[in-house]
Amino acid sequence: MAMRDYVADKESFKNFFLEFCQTDDEGGKFFKYSEQLSKLAHREQVAFVVDLDDLHESNEELAAAVMKNTRRYTNMVSDVVYEMLPDFKHKEVVAKDVLDVYIEHRIMLEARNHRIPGEMRDPRNRYPPELIRRFEVYFKDMSTSKSVPIRDVKAEHIGKLVTVRGIVTRCTDVKPLLVVATYSCSACGAETYQPVRSLQFTPPPACTAEECRINKTAGQLHLQTRGSRFQKFQELKIQEHSDQVPVGHIPRQLSVYCRGEVTRRAQPGDHIAVTGVFLPLLNSGFKQIMQGLLSDTYLEAHSVTCLNQSDEGEMTEALTEEELAELADEDLYSRMARSLAPEIYGHEDVKKALLLLLVGGVDKRPNGMKIRGNINICLMGDPGVAKSQLLNYIDRLAPRSQYTTGRGSSGVGLTAAVLKDPFTGEMMLEGGALVLADQGVCCIDEFDKMAENDRTAIHEVMEQQTISIAKAGIMTCLNARVSILAAANPAYGRYNPKRSIEQNIQLPAALLSRFDLLWLIRDKPNREKDLELAKHIAYVHQHSSQPPGATRALRMRLVRRYVALTRRKQPIVPRALADYIVSSYVELRREARNARDTTFTSARNLLAILRLSTALARLRLSDVVEKEDVSEAIRLVEMSKQSLQHVDENVQSATDRIFAIVRDLAGSGQTVKIADVIERCVDKGFKPDQVDACIEEYENLNVWQVNQVRTKITFM
Repeated sequence: MAMRDYVADKESFKNFFLEFCQTDDEGGKFFKYSEQLSKLAHREQVAFVVDLDDLHESNEELAAAVMKNTRRYTNMVSDVVYEMLPDFKHKEVVAKDVLDVYIEHRIMLEARNHRIPGEMRDPRNRYPPELIRRFEVYFKDMSTSKSVPIRDVKAEHIGKLVTVRGIVTRCTDVKPLLVVATYSCSACGAETYQPVRSLQFTPPPACTAEECRINKTAGQLHLQTRGSRFQKFQELKIQEHSDQVPVGHIPRQLSVYCRGEVTRRAQPGDHIAVTGVFLPLLNSGFKQIMQGLLSDTYLEAHSVTCLNQSDEGEMTEALTEEELAELADEDLYSRMARSLAPEIYGHEDVKKALLLLLVGGVDKRPNGMKIRGNINICLMGDPGVAKSQLLNYIDRLAPRSQYTTGRGSSGVGLTAAVLKDPFTGEMMLEGGALVLADQGVCCIDEFDKMAENDRTAIHEVMEQQTISIAKAGIMTCLNARVSILAAANPAYGRYNPKRSIEQNIQLPAALLSRFDLLWLIRDKPNREKDLELAKHIAYVHQHSSQPPGATRALRMRLVRRYVALTRRKQPIVPRALADYIVSSYVELRREARNARDTTFTSARNLLAILRLSTALARLRLSDVVEKEDVSEAIRLVEMSKQSLQHVDENVQSATDRIFAIVRDLAGSGQTVKIADVIERCVDKGFKPDQVDACIEEYENLNVWQVNQVRTKITFM
């Protein structure tokens, strides 16, 4: 490989900065880099960003060379910009900093002593370029280059420009980093400048100025902080995304060193894309002796972009015509619900609830108060009803998720840990599972096995969506806008119908009321259902796919992209529906009072109905909630309550329960509308054909009569 001509490259950069122009929206020419140079000259801007897409357009070979040897070209561009700045300076800079005054004062002293300004007594005492420059050069990676997984960043990338994606687990405070150290001699007053290019440095032992050498009095050197140059510095720790970690491996981490304008771009829990130069970390002295032959590596950041607003690339792309045709289904809601873990038999209502959890409701902020939109669900049930499998599937399907178990996580592991930073020696926070799952789903298996102290850490997250911390002098509030999906076994292993709900569940009311839906999945012996389930399991085991059914399940990637599309909608509840929702909630409260309901019906249930309704409207890509959405939301809440209430089927059949509802609706009157009966029964979780069967049965028994057009029931 031939050596590059760096002098020619320097000229190429000069011409590129002067000549590169783009056309703006109005058709006029816009000189992008000349504009940047002008702003740098007048101290209106600090960062000088070179877009490699622009450089590739004008000089393909040079752009490739920059990507392969970024560290060298950063210094070269700094020199080029410094040489070009005087030509772009049209007015005097008003806002001067301490260093400007310091250098001007030195030049004035030299002029007074009849020396040529800038020509110091010793060649090593010339002003280093780092002291005089007030700008920083950054390269922006090409839009065509793909991000490299953290575990694939290896020796071949050293010195090159790479882009990695990950989640921020740790973030230090921004501290001043010494760039140029200025010393003054106690004997002769001469000044010595020492550029610091690594993270450690050794100060010069004594003054080496000519006057000290002649007098043979090596004066002591004192650091001048006013004459030294400092730069903002911050260290980030990023961890690879959970979907990039092979099974059985520990997630890899990478240190990112941010300087100057790249600092303060990310917080713990943020998903970021970092473009930077991959370099080895050179220690010196005792640290190097302890380290031996091993060397740490880090990424020197050139740009840090948060992916919270513009999510992963594939999520933002529009759906293709083929995908839209695949989604063209009258009952898309049921089909998508069946597409969640299609290998698991049954659990239709539970899958519908999990689909709504992925979509989520709409956050509201009336006058600074926050009402969460995230839906929390708790699955309880006998062993072997596929609770953990459902959790695993949701963990894989959600774009952002964390999976943990009750026994394997402490309160600190869920919220945030206070650690001593090895770099600065200060106390700092490291986010736990709930912080890392911000704007995603946190799946907690074996929820009942958690210690009571650790479980209380979740209370604030589930309602306020924040984590407040006051530990080791750190008082802060972290975001945890997360949906919690928990799975728990009843006490004593299986659900015991002879015990009360409190004895079976053994979770505090304060926690249960924070879940929008509580599903109790029971394993009841039933010959027909057991036969179907056994056939289903045998088929899945043989063919590793779902049995052929009426509808084909949607692909996981398509479901993920459609859910991302629905989350952009912000549906509202029209005023006409408000009365219906209020009356439904009042009815729920009345029934809970009469039946001595033990599932803690409170105002949170009303909010749960609103959240589920907006999630259903989002699923239809609608901006307005309709009555069908509210009815389905109330039905899901009723079904979840019914799953908890132990009703012995032998004592009271579905027909008897529907008859009781009709009698309640009629009250003291003799007539009742069939439309009202069907609406109330559907809200209670009954199917319309069950209602028709009940009406027909009691009509044959002459308990009531139905008119010819079948709109009204009249009791005999």
